[in-house]
Amino acid sequence: MEMLHGLIVITFVHLLAAASPGPDFVLVTQQTLNHGKRIGLLCSLGIALGLSIHIVYSAFGLAAVIANSAEALWAIKLLGGAYLFYLGVKGLRSRPAFTEASPGAVAVLPPRSALRTVGMGFLCNALNPKAPIYFVSLFTIVLSPSMPLYQIAIYGAWIMLIQLGWFSAVALLLSTPPIHRAFKRFSHWIDRVLGVAMIALGIKVLTTRV
Repeated sequence: MEMLHGLIVITFVHLLAAASPGPDFVLVTQQTLNHGKRIGLLCSLGIALGLSIHIVYSAFGLAAVIANSAEALWAIKLLGGAYLFYLGVKGLRSRPAFTEASPGAVAVLPPRSALRTVGMGFLCNALNPKAPIYFVSLFTIVLSPSMPLYQIAIYGAWIMLIQLGWFSAVALLLSTPPIHRAFKRFSHWIDRVLGVAMIALGIKVLTTRV
């Protein structure tokens, strides 16, 4: 398959995959509404970097091994489900951003570490148990045994850029002043609802055969 054709196929398929609701989308939404544009963008960067794990093992053919190993998938499901539960509980414990003493005053939130935020997004994506099967399917379409390593690297980098572009767009949209102001007063309730969504996704991960 010619490289340009492969890039077009990857762009179409991965945009659909990135846009579908899942843990990554919930996490970016939660972090952006609660902490603003910078944190949303850093979280998006972490999610894109998390794809590097799946791309590397897929390039070496390990995705097929993982996808067909019940033990490996179960281990990934346990780790992924537990991490989603952790994120969900954090969301449920969210507190209002407005103080009781001064109803109109916004409480100053502690600064978020850039590395910690990127790591949060990275783990959310890297521990997705559906990723090995997805990448087996995707790379089977565009890869061949004779494909040079540089071409695989270009495909992988392009997938990461698509992921980063999509979730950065989500973060930028949710952080625009009209939308952010509308959600800010109720951000702790939104955080709690998204926390429930994270826990539900964690349950789905643990109970669904992949």
